Amino acid sequence: MAQIVRQSKFRHVFCKPVKHESCMSDIRVTEITWDSLFCDVNPKFIAFINRGAGGPFMVVPVNKIGRIDKDYPFVDAHKAPCLEIAWSPFNDNVIASCSEDTTCKVWVIPDRGLSRNLSEPAVELTGHQKRVNTIAWHPVANNVLLTAGGENVMFMWNVGTGEALLEISGHPDQIWSINFNYDGSQFVTTCKDKKIRILDSHSGEVLHEGTGHEGLKPQRAIFVKDGLILTTGFTKRSERLYALRAPEDLSTPIVEEELDTSNGVLFPFYDEDAGLVYLCGKGDCAIRYYEVNNEAPFVHYINTYTTSEPQRAIGFQSKRGITSEENEINRIYKLTTKGVVDILQFFVPRKSDLFQHDLYPDTRSTIPALTAEEFMEGKNSAPNRQPVNAAAAAAAAKPKVQVAKKANILSTLAPTAAETVQPQSYAERPTSQASAASPRPSASPRPRPVVDDDMGIVTMREAPPSRPASSRASRTEIPPREENKPDPMKPKQAVTLKSRGDRDGADGAMTPGQKRAAAELERIKRNQTATADEDTLAPPPQPRASASPRGSVSSEHVPQNMDELLEDLMKMKAVLRQHERRIRMLEEVIADSNMSNAYSF
Repeated sequence: MAQIVRQSKFRHVFCKPVKHESCMSDIRVTEITWDSLFCDVNPKFIAFINRGAGGPFMVVPVNKIGRIDKDYPFVDAHKAPCLEIAWSPFNDNVIASCSEDTTCKVWVIPDRGLSRNLSEPAVELTGHQKRVNTIAWHPVANNVLLTAGGENVMFMWNVGTGEALLEISGHPDQIWSINFNYDGSQFVTTCKDKKIRILDSHSGEVLHEGTGHEGLKPQRAIFVKDGLILTTGFTKRSERLYALRAPEDLSTPIVEEELDTSNGVLFPFYDEDAGLVYLCGKGDCAIRYYEVNNEAPFVHYINTYTTSEPQRAIGFQSKRGITSEENEINRIYKLTTKGVVDILQFFVPRKSDLFQHDLYPDTRSTIPALTAEEFMEGKNSAPNRQPVNAAAAAAAAKPKVQVAKKANILSTLAPTAAETVQPQSYAERPTSQASAASPRPSASPRPRPVVDDDMGIVTMREAPPSRPASSRASRTEIPPREENKPDPMKPKQAVTLKSRGDRDGADGAMTPGQKRAAAELERIKRNQTATADEDTLAPPPQPRASASPRGSVSSEHVPQNMDELLEDLMKMKAVLRQHERRIRMLEEVIADSNMSNAYSF
């Protein structure tokens, strides 16, 4: 069965721009008509080719916020317009620039940025006869720079000494782009003659050559995963497209897809750690991003981020400058035509706030693997790598704490001996056993449910050893109710409803059941009256010394103070409550009896 949904951890990458209040503004970018990014960024600085006499460019700290003043210091780099700038991969303070004045210069920026205009370069590279179109730093060897000039000649420079290490010629027309592979042993170029060439970095020999896109406008090429080539260009009808090609057969693309119709050149940015490709066009309002892997169709579309402002300059941040704590995977700096720098952050949605090791493999380090001299000797080496989040990597590298296991203390304790006790119900238990088991000195009867006077709640209480008659009268024992459970084997009788006339009789006389209930109610009322009289006339439990002389008890109790009067009133109140409660219970019994007689239940 075919897989419906492609499984990938980058399938839901989304873009979240930073608010304009936290971005730079009022950047005056250059207005020259050249197919370049006009911008480059590293974890410390961001540089823009700006407007002005000659070829100046501006270097601003990447964390600067707000409006850039007109008198902000800049690098007075060239006598003619600056065409391209590129930061060194091994030193965040070193930047190279090329210009139409046939020179390429290398500049050293102070750690805190520019405090005044910088006009003296660290190294000036002169050797081209025409303008220098494009530049690219070697990704592995230190201080090695590749430049391409208008005379269709390329130079490999040792920036440390300022000498040309290699001169590469053979391109019949203007060179549009250059890009190194993973270890810097090869580089790919695109030319105006519509050819794509892969050359050796040490000798300049052409290893592979093939026909690129058919359009006349500039096309670009970069190395992606497993040595494949991703190209962007135009068709004969000026439709923009991209293609994935194998180095052995550059003329026949593996995958080719048309995007839209536009005049802006598509610039591809490649994240080699995640395998993501971002296509950004000059003058576009959209950024498309894809995932490149070994599964067909090899280039998988993810999403498109669109804004209302076209982009004039674009910078792609390295992995060392992103925020891994928020699962940010890439960051793009986009300069709009209004001079505002939009910071576009691309995130991978994850529920956990912990560092995601699968999203951030080790990235390229700032320590070069080769020197310029070793590179010219013909050595190749894989780049040094470093963790994206050093603190998380150090925490993961620490040895785990070995937990010392202790013996189970409770396992040494002997189990309690089981006692053979025959189960008995509370009703079957003899009184002698209950009194022997009870710690109290005097045996007491089993507690029975009683009704509280004030709250009317059934509670389980034990009767005290001696209680006055008034206390006994204030509580009523609830007799156990016998439920008449129907026999499931006998059929239920049909319910016969009686009219009120049939039930009460023609003359309204009481039925025998009602007569019995009324007689019972009268008897209970008489008993209550007699009990109340006895409680009222009963002598108090203790004689009062103030009522009579010592040794004698008065026949009638007369309250002597307010406390005794209140006590007598509370007793009378308790008796009245008890009578009312008994009357309600009897009324309920009578009502149940009437219902059963009326409907033959």
